[in-house]
Parts: sequence; C-alpha cells; structure tokens
Amino acid sequence: MRKMVDCRDHPSERNCTLVIAGEEEEVVRAASEHAVSVHGHADGPELREQIRSALKDEVPQHA
Repeated sequence: MRKMVDCRDHPSERNCTLVIAGEEEEVVRAASEHAVSVHGHADGPELREQIRSALKDEVPQHA
C-alpha cells in the first residue's frame, strides 16, 4: 500500500500544503528533504522516524 504525508497535518509558519505520496521509503526520503530545505529542520534519524510515524495509508481516488 502506498503511503502519504501531508504538511497540513503539521502546522508551520509557512502554511505549507504539500502532500507527498508513494512507497514508504520514497515518501520518508522526499519528506525529510522537504522538511530540511523548506522548513529548516535538521536531517537525521530522529526526523526520519518522526516522518515515518506520521505516514498514513493513501486512499485511492476513484471517479
């Protein structure tokens, strides 16, 4: 199952609305890069574990 993380679930001064979805490792990697480059977090195992614990299952969109 694909995973996702939504910046709107984590309030910030930037009011970021980015949603990242994909395979778990892809999402953790992309979200940590985003957290560092956009939100000023320090990269490391603790950040990646926080992101991993915030992952949700992606709900498929059907028309």
